[in-house]
Amino acid sequence: MPGGPATESWKRMVLRSMPVPAWLNEDAPDFDIAISSRTRYARNLRRFRFPHHASNDELRSIQRLVRDAARKEELSLEPHKRISEAERDYLIGCRLISPEFLHREPGRMIMLDDPRSISVMINEEDHIRLQALTAGWSIRTASSLAGYVLEHLESSLEFAKAEDWGFFTSSPFNCGRGRRLSAMFHLIGLAHTKRLPSVLKALVSKGLSARGLFGESSRAVGAFFQVSSTEGPTSAFEGACDYLIRREREARFGVARTTIRERTDSACDFVLRASEISLADSLRIFGWMRWAASIGLSGCPAAVRDVDAWVSMLEVKGTTNEKSADRLRATFLRECLGL
Repeated sequence: MPGGPATESWKRMVLRSMPVPAWLNEDAPDFDIAISSRTRYARNLRRFRFPHHASNDELRSIQRLVRDAARKEELSLEPHKRISEAERDYLIGCRLISPEFLHREPGRMIMLDDPRSISVMINEEDHIRLQALTAGWSIRTASSLAGYVLEHLESSLEFAKAEDWGFFTSSPFNCGRGRRLSAMFHLIGLAHTKRLPSVLKALVSKGLSARGLFGESSRAVGAFFQVSSTEGPTSAFEGACDYLIRREREARFGVARTTIRERTDSACDFVLRASEISLADSLRIFGWMRWAASIGLSGCPAAVRDVDAWVSMLEVKGTTNEKSADRLRATFLRECLGL
């Protein structure tokens, strides 16, 4: 549906009235570099086909079984069967649902806890996509939260699995433990000093992968990277990410404050002059603003978590009229930066 100034004004008002997700907490380890940590589980119910093959009646049955299991186990998860487009964009921006989640299709549902740290997508790629998203570098906390919910759901539901294969998933790459550990990093120091390719290569050699801000379908723009692993113990993932944080700190230490000042001033000048700003350029601008905020650069119009909140409010999918979406982003950035 095409957007316009009135539509956008209403949408921003709706977004600002929504609960702040738990991962935006400022009291978090290494939050200047590690934006958030996540543990995700994929599970499917026995005797049901995967969502992309299941009938509408099957999908509705799966939805009912998962919802009833959460109630029976007294999990504090509120079901949201019908969400507006503004709510969908908020949940995508906060990474509580995936951009591919067909929320309007039969049998789809999202369940959320009050702090917005736990989300359960029903009938996305798998019957259950459960994740815990926590602030900063806190993968142990995320794993504990997700594990608690999974254990309770497993008490009331029968998951599809085999002794030799582990848990069945729609994608064969996720079979086995059906678990993905990930963390969102802002690696602008490594990107600026051209050290990022070699560091990412080292991570790949350890079995990790790097994606963009919104998962598989997005590019890593603005130096925002989601680093993840589906295999190995949590301790191995922790070690690799600790290495990444150390290397990013080393890279940032070697960049003069005057350079960061010049880049942020240039970004502000661009926002002031531009009538249209793409999603990619928006992320690059916010990337420099985030770095400036993290070092307390004088005159910076925001704190680190302000920038993270702004990123979560950017239009990911845009409108059917891309030029209109670009104009709306330009207006939004000027509003954020007080220009």
